[in-house]
Amino acid sequence: MTQATYKKYILNFKHPSGTSRGILRTKETWFLILKSEGRRGIGECGLFRGLSIDDRPDYEDKLKWVCKHVDLGLDELLLELTAFPSIQIGLEMAFKSLESKDSFELFPSKFTRGEASISINGLVWMGSEGFMKAQIADKIKAGFSCIKMKIGAIDFQQEINLLKSIRNQISSKDIELRVDANGAFHPTDALEKLKILSDLDLHSIEQPIKQGQMDAMAILCEKTPLPIALDEELIGTFSVTKKQELLQIINPQYIILKPSLVGGFTGSDAWINLAEKQNIGWWITSALESNIGLNAIAQYTYTKQSGLPQGLGTGSLFTNNFECPLQVNNGTLHYSNLENWKFSL
Repeated sequence: MTQATYKKYILNFKHPSGTSRGILRTKETWFLILKSEGRRGIGECGLFRGLSIDDRPDYEDKLKWVCKHVDLGLDELLLELTAFPSIQIGLEMAFKSLESKDSFELFPSKFTRGEASISINGLVWMGSEGFMKAQIADKIKAGFSCIKMKIGAIDFQQEINLLKSIRNQISSKDIELRVDANGAFHPTDALEKLKILSDLDLHSIEQPIKQGQMDAMAILCEKTPLPIALDEELIGTFSVTKKQELLQIINPQYIILKPSLVGGFTGSDAWINLAEKQNIGWWITSALESNIGLNAIAQYTYTKQSGLPQGLGTGSLFTNNFECPLQVNNGTLHYSNLENWKFSL
């Protein structure tokens, strides 16, 4: 018989981190622990307050329900938890962890053996112009060949000047630039802003307008001079039929998958299959999970063998993260078998 428990955990940011939704100082997350026949399985339910579709008053009640009914098995539980994607991924992790020889090696591969790495983007958080410039310089110095900059919080012209200053130093052959608007643009002026941004030789822009404006986004994706990647737009679209409908109507150039927000590995697989049928590109991004969740998402991501830089290097943002073998070197994520896990709650 399997026993299940859960525990809330608050991650503390080393530095307040700016997004278009405000300043983040802490990040709430939840852990599911399974025990059976002397073995332990660990999963992280990466709830993202204000963004996750399952940011609901009954979230903890649902975790209690899961712990009482864990013997239903993973497949049955996933069906019951369609509206709770962050609990779905926590369960997928916990069951895989319970079944594996090593609690933290969920998708054995060259990556987990330390023989291969994953190319990732360096993330530049919103803030003052000086703060953002310093971050950009740090990322270039650290060897990143892809930098993702969050825009939409300071003056647009200041952001354009920042991007111009990068392009004046480094060409697109040496540094790929992505920007993430987090829905900050208004549909009436979004296309004009995309035209201005396209002159800067960018790779793509994530979510230029707020999600839920399907017709406006479809027009943007049709007319844009700059490839558009859907991000928040995918959140809360559960059925395969609805996923397919969304991709067919909007027809974006890319989609971005945050497994904690789109139904875990099963939900991500569904999106990838549909996107590839439509020749839509994709990459995978973590969503401020602890190193427990980041580790599982990174291992899963490696198995998908995408040729694009992924959004996975966020484990170093917190003061009270768990020590683990994940390391960022020269713009890539590695799994160092010389480092050990230190996980306790």
